[in-house]
Amino acid sequence: MNTRFARPTAAAAAAALMLASLSACGGDDAAAPSGKVVVAGKELVKDPALHDLLPEKIKKAGEVRVATDVPYPPFEMFVKEGESTLTGLDYDLGQALGAKLGVKFSFTPQKFDGIVPAIQAGKFDAAMSAITDNKDRQKVVDFVDYSQSGSGVLVADGNPAKVTTLDDLCGRKVAVQTATNQLDLLKSHQAACAKAGKAEIDIQTFPKDSDAQLALRAGKVVAQVLTKPAAGWVAKTAGNGTTFDLVEDPAAPGGYNASPNGIAVSKQLPELTEAIAQALQALIDDGDLVHIYNKYGVATIAVSKATKNAAVD
Repeated sequence: MNTRFARPTAAAAAAALMLASLSACGGDDAAAPSGKVVVAGKELVKDPALHDLLPEKIKKAGEVRVATDVPYPPFEMFVKEGESTLTGLDYDLGQALGAKLGVKFSFTPQKFDGIVPAIQAGKFDAAMSAITDNKDRQKVVDFVDYSQSGSGVLVADGNPAKVTTLDDLCGRKVAVQTATNQLDLLKSHQAACAKAGKAEIDIQTFPKDSDAQLALRAGKVVAQVLTKPAAGWVAKTAGNGTTFDLVEDPAAPGGYNASPNGIAVSKQLPELTEAIAQALQALIDDGDLVHIYNKYGVATIAVSKATKNAAVD
């Protein structure tokens, strides 16, 4: 079973990274004059009231030490293979939060399963790595929830099969990576197909998401089910956005079986949790959060209100 929120395997994430053109995400942001920071093409400035919320430790250091597991597109990626410069949705959001708070969000790669223990050990103040907020993790870290994401449906450009919901997959060939939450989702939907008097979904499993996308390109399947953020990113970048489309079901804006994803913060720094929550709300109110998410083709997973520890199970 995948980690994070139905996270692909490391090999699949790397394959998706190679498939997607990084030209869509890197190199357009830089420091701006007068203390401004440019994120996703927009200038952001420090809010003194938000800065005042920070714990003295962070104010003195001038930075928030952030752990992240790279690569996991579109959330965290390297601008260029073989180099250490980072990009991605989480990285951009971190820079935006830092701009509002008047401190730097310094990202350091860390293996995913070691992130929470590293925060507990005081090596990091926070983590931004598409981490699913759940009750077990809330026992050791606090979360500021910034997205709701689940499974999405990727189709060929123009959506020739006219897929609009999971029900439209009944009786058709659909690609999915093996041993994922998305495979479980398709299997569980077979009962709905039967209840509607339709044939079962003809599930075609593949070892990697990139293999499933090759089948979709070749017309061997009508759709692929994968995490919605990954689907949005592939739709936006593969063939410069001309190869695939992302299905947007109004009944599931964050994707099917969506769960909250959060910025994990040390329980030793409750003031930092509150400061990040208020900075995130400021980005929401100004439209900057959706702007950042839209850069990666996943605007619909953005939250409309900043919450803390939103997971209920």
